[in-house]
Amino acid sequence: MSRINTWRRLSIFALLGLMLSWVISCSPSPSSSGNPEIEFWTMQLQPQFTEYFQKLIASFETEHKNVKVLWVDVPWSAMESKILTAVSAKTAPDVVNLNPDFASQLASRNAWLDLDAKVPQQVRSAYLPNIWKASTLNDKSFGIPWYLTTRVTIYNTDLFKKAGISKPPATYTELAQVAEAIKKKTGKYAFFVTLVPEDSGEVLESLVQMGVQLVDAEGKAAFNTPAGKAAFQYWVDLYKKGYLPQEVLTQGHRRAVELYQAGETALLGTGAEFMNTIEKNAPAVAQVSAAAPQITGETGKKNVAVMNLVVPRDTNRPDDALKFALYVTNTENQLAFAKAANVLPSTVEALKEYQRQLAGDAKTSPLAQARAISARDLQDAEVLVPAMKDLNKLQKAIYQNLQAAMLGQKTVDQAVSDAALAWDQR
Repeated sequence: MSRINTWRRLSIFALLGLMLSWVISCSPSPSSSGNPEIEFWTMQLQPQFTEYFQKLIASFETEHKNVKVLWVDVPWSAMESKILTAVSAKTAPDVVNLNPDFASQLASRNAWLDLDAKVPQQVRSAYLPNIWKASTLNDKSFGIPWYLTTRVTIYNTDLFKKAGISKPPATYTELAQVAEAIKKKTGKYAFFVTLVPEDSGEVLESLVQMGVQLVDAEGKAAFNTPAGKAAFQYWVDLYKKGYLPQEVLTQGHRRAVELYQAGETALLGTGAEFMNTIEKNAPAVAQVSAAAPQITGETGKKNVAVMNLVVPRDTNRPDDALKFALYVTNTENQLAFAKAANVLPSTVEALKEYQRQLAGDAKTSPLAQARAISARDLQDAEVLVPAMKDLNKLQKAIYQNLQAAMLGQKTVDQAVSDAALAWDQR
């Protein structure tokens, strides 16, 4: 699951937590004990992980007796506007949980601490190289990796049997074949993938997996190529042949979840942790669900969604803030949070231990199977659409023109050309 919409694709975080009243302090304030206080914002992790963070913060404060931590949890839907306001007003917290795509928009405005000057290479090397790279812009590090998810393919074995399909698709070529068989033999759709510009970036990522370069070194559109046109044609053909629901043009990823849980689609690309949600919301579907690796293109590339921690440049306590951010994301604490939240850790050693612990459990339940697949895919996974300025505008240009081609309003060649022009003239 990236982009601002990464938050929507990480289903666990869209379902967890309660909205809390918002607190923005105008400046770091002393705690009641007189010790310096740093403010830490997370994204929709209460109440499920309240105990975890209370213990983590208490442990940090025990090791750093001159620092107190004020934890504020934020609904994911509110984080963008809140942090933009706080950064602009120079009232931002000291440590913030964001994702690389949104954080990069503010990194381009020099909002975050330069971590290359603060974090030694030996410390940086503790994190997975591809994942650390996700929080860089113009070769400068602005964020520290935290928890991760890779997509897995959850599929309905009952619908597959009815369609005479023996195994889940591994590539987009196979996905098109499955889509045809499911529709013709069951009357249902194989899957739902949204083309709503402000929603999931899964289709944008699929272009990269199909071998399309989105932008060149100068930031200009690079997808007006035979590969780009072929990728557009792939999605246009699926839609025009009736293998995609018409509402892919108007409804977001939430609809994909609803259709799968209702037994109306055979496949769902999502995080491994969503197996738990299916068991709760649709137990009958859960009983016939299994997991497979995420679908990819000829490149073999697989996507990972990253959540990170950033330290605002205007913090009055950069050293304390950085110590806390590195503490939250160290191997021991990452491993503990990964197990608690059914997500993946971003340090090399934590991932090795996580995989070792999963090895004996992979056959015990669908969730354990999905988690094992997700962890295994992480070895080669990368952020397919790197952090860049105006990424939301790139997705909008491509999705809007792809929609026009699907509806027959433009040829594929014209849609690709218009999307490239819209991006270059933004």
